[in-house]
Amino acid sequence: MPLKIAIQMDHVSTVSIAGDTTFALALEAQARGHELYHYTPDQLSQLGNRALAMVQPLQVRDMEGDHYTLGEASQRDLSEMDVVLLRQDPPFDMNYITTTHILDLIHPRTLVVNDPAWVRNSPEKIFVTEFADLMPETLITRDVEAVKAFRREHGDIIVKPLYGNGGAGIFHLQEADRNLSALLEMFMQAFREPFIVQRYLKEVRGGDKRIILIEGEPVGAINRVPAEHDSRSNMHVGGRAEATELTEREHEICKRIGPALRERGFVLVGIDVIGDYLTEINVTSPTGVREVKKFGGADVAALFWDAVEKRRGN
Repeated sequence: MPLKIAIQMDHVSTVSIAGDTTFALALEAQARGHELYHYTPDQLSQLGNRALAMVQPLQVRDMEGDHYTLGEASQRDLSEMDVVLLRQDPPFDMNYITTTHILDLIHPRTLVVNDPAWVRNSPEKIFVTEFADLMPETLITRDVEAVKAFRREHGDIIVKPLYGNGGAGIFHLQEADRNLSALLEMFMQAFREPFIVQRYLKEVRGGDKRIILIEGEPVGAINRVPAEHDSRSNMHVGGRAEATELTEREHEICKRIGPALRERGFVLVGIDVIGDYLTEINVTSPTGVREVKKFGGADVAALFWDAVEKRRGN
């Protein structure tokens, strides 16, 4: 049966469709005959114990520059929907967290993907620390002296915002770099929360692998290789995607984290692996679906909707 699906996302006019996972999910849902509705997080409201949104019917097409049509806006109670996709990009700030509280009002009667309570309680750079033995050495702190001691112990380090995304604010500092104190001063002024420091993994020059899991099982992967003069592999800052296969170690990582993903009801997750190390578990709006298919991998969008339809009893 057709599902009524509302997508909470950054405005559809802003997406780059060639690599946008939310757009890929919308295309597949539409192809299956489901009804799509669009709204942005600022159009979400709570009235009493009801979650309301100013939604617009959405049609999508895989045509650059002409990829969507929106219908007339109307306020709808989201409990009327069968599915709500929680897909706006971070930052994972209090605004983001507030939307998860509002969506708690309708889940699981209306299936919210991913589960808003577990999204709220699983920040990507903190959730991963539950698997500390799979990670590079990691420090979360605002203590400047602790950061300096960490660098003395490990040499080259990465410093990045705890709740950042998309490669923004990531710094690679070599052991002899004299900018650490100035950088930490900037971080202390820019962020109220702690920041994250990790041992630098030289294996990143060979790529940062994005592995996509559906219902806790790996279904596809791409390798993202950083540009020559950048330590970040994110594709929108110059990283290059290439085809890849999962190694034995990566299968081991997926097997270890799979039960935790299923316990939290996460349908779609993207993890990042550098060399033999797990670095992030992305549960907010993981990406990579279109790239996996482009390089001959699985149709992850189809697998995603198979899982959602099964959860809805379709």
